[in-house]
Amino acid sequence: MTFQTYKDKIKQLVEPVIESEEMELIDVECLKMKSRWVVRIYIDKEAGVTLDDCCKISNQVSDILDIHDVLLGSYSLEVSSPGLDRPLVRDKDFIKYRGHKVRVKVTEKLEGIKNFRGKLIDFCEEEGNKVLVVDTAGKVHRIPKKLVVKANIEYDFDADIGPR
Repeated sequence: MTFQTYKDKIKQLVEPVIESEEMELIDVECLKMKSRWVVRIYIDKEAGVTLDDCCKISNQVSDILDIHDVLLGSYSLEVSSPGLDRPLVRDKDFIKYRGHKVRVKVTEKLEGIKNFRGKLIDFCEEEGNKVLVVDTAGKVHRIPKKLVVKANIEYDFDADIGPR
C-alpha cells in the first residue's frame, strides 16, 4: 500500500468519529520510520482544540486503528490542533484563508519556482482545474492545486506586535 492509501483509509475510518465529537478532521499524515509508523491527525473546532479534545480523539482513533489493523506493525499516534502554521489541504481551507500569508510547495517548477511564499489572493476554478492565486512580492502566480505537495499558513508574528 502507498502512503496515500494509508492516509485515505485512516481518514475514512476516523472522520465520522471526529465529526461525532463536533470537531473536524483537518489532515492525516503517515510517516514510515525504521521500526514503526507515525500517524499524525490534525483536528479543529470553532472554539479551538483543547488537550482534553486531543486525548479523547486519540483514545478513540487508537482503538479504531487497532481493530481495523490498518497499519502493518507498530505505530505512534499523535493528535493535535493544526497550530499557527496550519496545513491547507481541503478546498474549504483555501477559501477560508484567502487574504492570509501562505507557503506553498509544488511537485514541479512553475516559472522556475518550487516554493512560493506570499498572500493567498484567491482559490478558484479555471478551465476545470482548481487554482491557488498567490501574490509573492507583487508578482501573481496561478498554482494548480493538483501540483501542490504542501501548503501552510505563514503566521505573521509582526502583525500581532502592533506599533513599536
